[in-house]
Amino acid sequence: MIQAVDLSKDFRVFERREGLRGAVRDLFSRQYRTQRAVDRVTFAIQPGERVGYIGPNGAGKSTTLKMLTGILVPTSGRVEVAGFDPHRDRDACLRRLGAVFGQRSQLWWDLAPVESYRLLASIYGVGPDDYKKRLLEMEEALGISAYLRTPVRKLSLGEKMRCELAAALLHSPDVVFLDEPTIGLDLVAKEGIRRFLLEENRERNTTFILTTHDLSDIEELCERVIVIDRGRIVFDGSLDALKRMAGGESALIFRLAAPVGAGTGTARALQDAGAIPGAVAAHGPAATLTDAAGALERLGAVTRGLPVTWTAEDGALRASFDPTVVARAEVIRRALDAIQAADIAFAEPRIEDVIRTLYSRGEEEARA
Repeated sequence: MIQAVDLSKDFRVFERREGLRGAVRDLFSRQYRTQRAVDRVTFAIQPGERVGYIGPNGAGKSTTLKMLTGILVPTSGRVEVAGFDPHRDRDACLRRLGAVFGQRSQLWWDLAPVESYRLLASIYGVGPDDYKKRLLEMEEALGISAYLRTPVRKLSLGEKMRCELAAALLHSPDVVFLDEPTIGLDLVAKEGIRRFLLEENRERNTTFILTTHDLSDIEELCERVIVIDRGRIVFDGSLDALKRMAGGESALIFRLAAPVGAGTGTARALQDAGAIPGAVAAHGPAATLTDAAGALERLGAVTRGLPVTWTAEDGALRASFDPTVVARAEVIRRALDAIQAADIAFAEPRIEDVIRTLYSRGEEEARA
């Protein structure tokens, strides 16, 4: 559906001199520098994929999207969307595309959304019967019927974004670009929009490209992530692969069957110092433990040789480890030889922490 090969975009940037003398000199002799916003980007996206295209500010995300939609002409490289060159075959290509920009509206400010929809249907060549059918689907899926005839300027942000989505999908595009589609929305509005997008992808096999700084959108909507930094792609793969590449740490949390009061000695000292939130008892086949310190000592013994860190927190025991080095099943098997667990939970690294680590690495490499 989308193919980019060695896609690059350079901008000629005017460098203004300082002060009055510099301003006078700029009148007769200007200095320019070439800035590369996108540097040999290559990727392919299949029909029906949901892809997150993310990166720090100034990484080249918006420039890439503008080349994919035909707004900008690439300096070099090749791009193809739905079988068309977005710039050369602009009219044919745009009939297959839809776009939602969180900070820009495609609805007319003083008109009701339904009036804008009629204009858009005419622009995209949507027939009367198809228009009515599609609008009815949008009303039911997005819940916009109550304010279809209210001027856009009187709508709340959440209502306006729902109407924007309907406008972008009115002509049933094959590819939809979403730039911060849930910016400024409350949790209920975000959930409604995410549910609608997933349903649209499932029913019509629509391809979605999402750029956002709200990483919860990425986790909920995207099955694949492309990370761009300083104009170059630094990662292309699944969310799980991204977490592994960034060194995200996983954890297993064991809640024990019989919590008791703090014991004496080491456990009491640790609890008084705030190092252990509460003492717990762990009853295992090998020994009966009377406090958190004893439980941690026993677990450390049975997992000796594995790079696992044990801590006590909130009445439970936590095993932290690198999932690419240690098998989760092996940690569980050894732990159950030492303790009797009432419940075992798996905690994955947060996507926010993973992306922050990845961006920090990019900044360190740039300084180096």
